[in-house]
Amino acid sequence: METIPCIALAGILAVAVVTDLRARRIPNRLTFPAMLAGLAWHAASGGVDGAIFSLGGLGLGLGLMIAPYAAGVMGAGDVKLMAACGAWLGAAGVFQAFLLTSLAGGLYALVVLSFNLPQLGRVLGGLWETIQIFIATKRFVYTRRAAGMPRLCYGVAIAAGTALSMALDAMGLGLLT
Repeated sequence: METIPCIALAGILAVAVVTDLRARRIPNRLTFPAMLAGLAWHAASGGVDGAIFSLGGLGLGLGLMIAPYAAGVMGAGDVKLMAACGAWLGAAGVFQAFLLTSLAGGLYALVVLSFNLPQLGRVLGGLWETIQIFIATKRFVYTRRAAGMPRLCYGVAIAAGTALSMALDAMGLGLLT
């Protein structure tokens, strides 16, 4: 990845982390300009091919996060942040970032839950209930049994996963290359 897009995306992710930790949301005034800037950069530097590269990443970033959002386990700001990452990284880059974000998010959730074991029990109970409902009905129904759980600032996981993805690519160690 070129230096300017890498710096721009790192700055976007840093702002997203700060706003997510402070306000528990990632504002549209960050995500929409970030998407447009990624599209503009790639269109200006790569013409139509660059625009297609960026649009493909934006669409995939959005698509990967829309199911968790629809299930009620992800915020809209998180979805738009991953779409913005896609506009900068392209489809292959955002897919790798999504995989690493998922790992970072899982670790982040375990760390948060490890500080409150009763909540961990509720989460595991809710997962077990969800699995039982799926087996019985063949439908995924996210149970709300874990009410009162601490909300995760998933922008932190997105930033960690995306930063790791960019670092691996910079070292020539990308997962998909």
